[in-house]
Amino acid sequence: QVQLVESGGGLVQAGGSLRLSCAASGLTFTNYHMGWFRQAPGKEREFVAAIRWIGGSTYYADSVKGRFTISRDNAKNTVYLQMSSLKPEDTAVYYCAADRYQPTRWSFSSPEEYDYWGQGTQVTVSS
Repeated sequence: QVQLVESGGGLVQAGGSLRLSCAASGLTFTNYHMGWFRQAPGKEREFVAAIRWIGGSTYYADSVKGRFTISRDNAKNTVYLQMSSLKPEDTAVYYCAADRYQPTRWSFSSPEEYDYWGQGTQVTVSS
């Protein structure tokens, strides 16, 4: 049974930092691309960042580029999202997701691409 468990969310003031973690189990972690998405109240789920299964190439939404960093520790089956210079508009539930590698073009920003999802962790940024 595949499980993705996010942690590290919370309440932070604007300009502050948080690091989210997502621990994966029940899958061969190194066979999966990993992504972070977020969903604010009344809005659709949106792409935040993604990292390839191998090689470590990373991708970011324009809204977070330069402020957020995605990384993975394959030895710990964990993906991280380091968030800095947080803004009130970053407030959302953050979800991690896993997409099994396929030898086709990877649509890393599309939620439909991903096979498994965590339950989410709330991030609230106060102004």
